Amino acid sequence: QSYKKIKLCIEEVQGRHCLTDFHALSLTRDKLCSLIRKWYTMIEAHADVKTTDGYVVRMFVTAFTKRRPEQVKANCYAQTAQIRRIRRKMVDIMIAEAGKVQLRELVKKLIPESIGKEIEKHTQGIFPLKDVLVRKVKIMKKPKFDIVKLMEMHGDTGDDAGVAMVVAEGEAAVNTLSAEVAAVAEEE
Repeated sequence: QSYKKIKLCIEEVQGRHCLTDFHALSLTRDKLCSLIRKWYTMIEAHADVKTTDGYVVRMFVTAFTKRRPEQVKANCYAQTAQIRRIRRKMVDIMIAEAGKVQLRELVKKLIPESIGKEIEKHTQGIFPLKDVLVRKVKIMKKPKFDIVKLMEMHGDTGDDAGVAMVVAEGEAAVNTLSAEVAAVAEEE
């Protein structure tokens, strides 16, 4: 999963700790470029979805047609009507998957690419697809900032606590703002 770039937005700073929230997801350029090939159809779709906690998220999905086993023909193109049906199905699945969960659960779905697998499974009858990936996710609108909600989001989980620092932090490592305040206080 090293080809996924997740951007986080710092919502609140508490001393030396930053409380972050999901901001965007995108694929690396080399991954996208490695997927694009000749003789295949690339199908793209996008949808604006409102999550249950009030975020409006714009999702972009990319899929590629797949050669059937024992196929002799060199190319693997889907017809325009098939592409339209696949795109409609993609949008429906994106709205269904993202519209009934909170943003946090949506991010947990995006990381293992479960939405892409769902699309691949449902469009199999129209045309077999491969490399169905959520290419990009943007947050279009955020609900009104609520510190209580942010704190409970950061406080209730013990599953993703992070890793302890390998090297102990030195005594001299001080926040620059607090160091300036301390220096001014000493001068007075």
